[in-house]
Amino acid sequence: MARAKIAISLDRETVDRLDQLVHAEVFPNRSQAIQVAVEEKLMRLDRNRLARECAKLTPAFEKALAEEGLSQELGEWPEY
Repeated sequence: MARAKIAISLDRETVDRLDQLVHAEVFPNRSQAIQVAVEEKLMRLDRNRLARECAKLTPAFEKALAEEGLSQELGEWPEY
């Protein structure tokens, strides 16, 4: 996958903590540590967004979706 270089500014405490992780060989370098952190945060945001959207579903709508899916799995397609 193509990569893009970016520049960020971090407070000294954060940089020190990153350096400790690199020194402890948790990550090979700062860049890899930051990349993993950003990827994990983006995945967490996606999961939270999905959970919020699912919370908006009414029980009746959820039941209808489940029944529709079950009908399709059993080969019972709705008539149009």
